[in-house]
Amino acid sequence: MKDSIEVFFNHYPWFSEEDRLRIEKAWTYMSARKADTPRSCGESYMLHPLRVARILADLSLDADCVVCALLHGSMESLGLTREEIAREYGEQLAYLVEATSRISRFKMQNKTIHQAESIRKMFFAMITDIRVILVRLADRLDKMRSLKHFPEEAQKSIAQETIDIWAPLANRLGISSIKDELEDLSLKFLNREVFDHIKGIVAAKKGERSEYLGKAEKLIYDTALKAGLRIEVQTRAKHFWSIYQKMKKRNKAAEELFDLLAMRILCDNANECYTILGLVHTIWKPLEGRFKDYIAMPKANGYQSLHTTVMCEEGRPLEIQIRTRDMHQIAENGVASHWLYKKGSSKEVVTADHLSIINQLRELSESRYTDEDFLAQIKSDLLGDSIFVFTPRGDILELPSGSTAIDFAYHIHTAVGEKIVGAKADGSIIPLSQPLKNTQVVEIITHPQAHPTLNQYNVARTAKARQKIRSWLQEHEPDSGFEKKIAAEEKNTAPPPKYVRTRGDQEEAEDRPFDTAVLKIRVGDTTNFLIKFANCCKPAPPDLITGYVSRGRGIIIHRRDCTNLARIADIQKRTVPVDWELPKEDAPATKKKQKVKQGKQTP
Repeated sequence: MKDSIEVFFNHYPWFSEEDRLRIEKAWTYMSARKADTPRSCGESYMLHPLRVARILADLSLDADCVVCALLHGSMESLGLTREEIAREYGEQLAYLVEATSRISRFKMQNKTIHQAESIRKMFFAMITDIRVILVRLADRLDKMRSLKHFPEEAQKSIAQETIDIWAPLANRLGISSIKDELEDLSLKFLNREVFDHIKGIVAAKKGERSEYLGKAEKLIYDTALKAGLRIEVQTRAKHFWSIYQKMKKRNKAAEELFDLLAMRILCDNANECYTILGLVHTIWKPLEGRFKDYIAMPKANGYQSLHTTVMCEEGRPLEIQIRTRDMHQIAENGVASHWLYKKGSSKEVVTADHLSIINQLRELSESRYTDEDFLAQIKSDLLGDSIFVFTPRGDILELPSGSTAIDFAYHIHTAVGEKIVGAKADGSIIPLSQPLKNTQVVEIITHPQAHPTLNQYNVARTAKARQKIRSWLQEHEPDSGFEKKIAAEEKNTAPPPKYVRTRGDQEEAEDRPFDTAVLKIRVGDTTNFLIKFANCCKPAPPDLITGYVSRGRGIIIHRRDCTNLARIADIQKRTVPVDWELPKEDAPATKKKQKVKQGKQTP
């Protein structure tokens, strides 16, 4: 087996002599004890750790990762202790081997408390040294490549776990080369029929695709040459999982999709990226709403690129990515790029502490969640899609897709979240329950008398916001039945009724006494706003009402037919839809002889 490690060094000649000795020492140690031990599939025991080592070396990771790949599993199979590994290879390597060994023992069965606890330990290991997870990702990739040797039931279980946890994790760390392959292999074992169908469509159109992309590639090269730009063009079909997602989203078969092709243009610097973008848009017409600038606003994992979709010949859409060569390295290897080797024996190890996933994990580690909550928040906050929004000062914040202004407020500071009464997005008032959109400028409106509510808990999206609201309510309103209400909400209990006045109710409504001190107004799905009732029209349930945002006085409530509304400056931009939120004992529908009916308030 010595030839195998020599072949390894021939493929990766940049390791220093010291590193080569450490790697060979680990290989020799394990081979001497495991060379004659076959795996259940019949192959040599040492082939798997060698393949894992090659995956890590392909990412240009350091010698510690390669040694860890060769030794991973040694604690279980050989009974090695941390002290023995530390004595031979150093304390840092001992930690890597022990941590990867500990994670490998986790049996992550989907949607169980046990899985949640396993994931909790695995993710918190990243806080200390993210290379622990890089080794496990490489191990998982080789496992997926060899999945055909597992029993069929185990194949589906492993593939599902991969698509739920490991592929999103690779994406979150920016390692697209591993993410794409994990997704495609998962599809192969979870839905073989669809996988084979897509594979057949892609293969059948390979010749047609090559001719089509070849023409587009030549046109871009010629245009760039005239502009004096040195570029590299890469063309490809999208990977199978991406095509499968498009099929589900658009409810179409693979052969009905036309935007299955992608092109990547690499250039020398960021300025050239924008120049190339302009040239591409002079060649083909860009599709509206399909441009994204991840250079000016990078993703949290460090990804940078310009994305555009253009309409090429024969009405075919073509997705194009434009980035520098350095950006491409980061896009392919993600966080692994922090351990890239420089020329010779020296290397630069850069901390990954600035990555938002590490900071989010630190926040989670300092908070108390049930295992079920933790699993849900890991999958949504850390492994789900993200949006990027701006503060009024121009700072960029990353939030999970679907986040609301409440999440935004708590992300800024807990004190801001606890006092929120309203929010603006791009200058316009929005309901606190409305999901924020990418690139919006969000401004939070606070009031010193405001406090968290159950409604806010229900519309909050992030773990931090929900945990902070829950803690506040448990501390300040322990007798409010908050926990029971949460349980009821989680069972999809119907929302509180809204009221609309029916014809003939006005006179009776005007005679009803209402204490405005206890009246609440619902804006979207949220209450607890700073509100005032207009004296000019004296609105009272069940009047049809509207609200407008005053300057410094909160939301002013008028009857919808109030003539004074027309005299308010910029009334159209400052109006918000509102409803009555009444205690059950005051609800008009419960009063005898009351003619008010339940229903959704009409505009």
